[in-house]
Amino acid sequence: MGRIDRALLRLMGVLLVGASVALLDTTIVAVAIADLTKAFDTTVRAAQWATTAYLLAMAAAIPMMGWLTDRWGARRVWLATLLLFLAGSMLCGLAWSIESLIAFRVVQGLGGGLILPLVQAMLARAAGPRRMGRVMGLIGIPGQLAPILGPVLGGIILGSLGWRWIFLVNAPLCLLALALAFRHLHPAPVQRPGALDGIGALLMVPATVAILAGLSLIGDLLAVPIVLLAGGAVLQVGFVLHAVRRGDRALLDLRLFRYPSFSVATMMMFLSGACLYGPMLLMPLFYQQARGLPVAEVGWLLAPQGLGLMAGLWVAGRYADLAGPRIVALTGTVLAGSGLGTFVFADGASLTVLSAALVALGAGLGGIGVAVSATSYRDVEPASIPRATSLLTVVQRVGASFGTVVVALILNRYLATLDGLGSSSGIDAAFERTFAWTLGFLGVALVIMPFLPAGPPATDDRHPETRTTT
Repeated sequence: MGRIDRALLRLMGVLLVGASVALLDTTIVAVAIADLTKAFDTTVRAAQWATTAYLLAMAAAIPMMGWLTDRWGARRVWLATLLLFLAGSMLCGLAWSIESLIAFRVVQGLGGGLILPLVQAMLARAAGPRRMGRVMGLIGIPGQLAPILGPVLGGIILGSLGWRWIFLVNAPLCLLALALAFRHLHPAPVQRPGALDGIGALLMVPATVAILAGLSLIGDLLAVPIVLLAGGAVLQVGFVLHAVRRGDRALLDLRLFRYPSFSVATMMMFLSGACLYGPMLLMPLFYQQARGLPVAEVGWLLAPQGLGLMAGLWVAGRYADLAGPRIVALTGTVLAGSGLGTFVFADGASLTVLSAALVALGAGLGGIGVAVSATSYRDVEPASIPRATSLLTVVQRVGASFGTVVVALILNRYLATLDGLGSSSGIDAAFERTFAWTLGFLGVALVIMPFLPAGPPATDDRHPETRTTT
């Protein structure tokens, strides 16, 4: 089994700074939903589109990664991505309405959408399948300081400087990431790309937006959500037929599904996105609305999930390459299920018990993430890694958007049944029932997990052991 050498460690460190920008932004904004609702005098369902619009913009940008890296090289795309993310962050900090904030979050998401998949693609190419589990575990440990610090930092910023600074705080990290990339990432020869699949983009992106928008409008209107859902489904079918016909020239290379391990990993990516981002929206609202805690305390109370996630990544990263992804994913599911189950039956639970549940949830999701990453590339040809990463990350972002939209919809429907009374027991019950739906997502994942590979990957000389040029 190949060792993790100094060149690979340096590449991990350089990319980690940029990845931390995107990770911090997600966790900080999740804490701010209640403040955004008050600042713009809107509803939770409207405010959550600041998160959903960001995720959808990410999903729209990710399919372009394969073509962009073939055309310009990963280094140039990385630098442009960081610059766009920085510009979007500054615009969000200047937003004057919920509509303008959502629009600027789209700009930010177009940049942020490529940050994490570029990290994953560059590391997958450099590490190869035999080291992928350990690499994901190692980069995850310091990388998960962002989810730990994000809620804490978000609570402090919201309690002192105000919501605008949750976006403006991205500037120093973006500038540091740009400086390190200029210094340490070296360009590699770029491939001659084929023509961009414009028809595929015009089919897939509107399909995704229409389906998620239709879900978010259920309950308020009758005809509009039906039209959106039906139209989105038709466009999605059209995209699948188009992509199958174009093969590797399609916006997303659906031929990768011929690898069973990749197909299973893709399904798990969708569900893990819903299981991560759904609770991420719920947790801050639960502590603020059901428990009546100030936002500055909520940040500290959410930190245990980041600690659990860091521990889960460390342990899973060590064992996924040795024991195989299946047992790691199953163990992670049990842990995450026990954590979410505590919130489903949270009536009267102490903050200590809830913090322990967050540790279990984070550890479980970390284990699932490493197992899925270790599975994703084990049968994929090295030249197909950027396109495989694009497809996997699009699926995860769509799953994340699905999770946030569905959770916001369900929570609002339960809260609406209180008829404005807002009793403490009624609010608790609304959150508990909503958490039960996220537990249901995890239950579906449990059905799929037995199809993950049981053992570690065989030695494969197709993948380079270390490559830091990008």
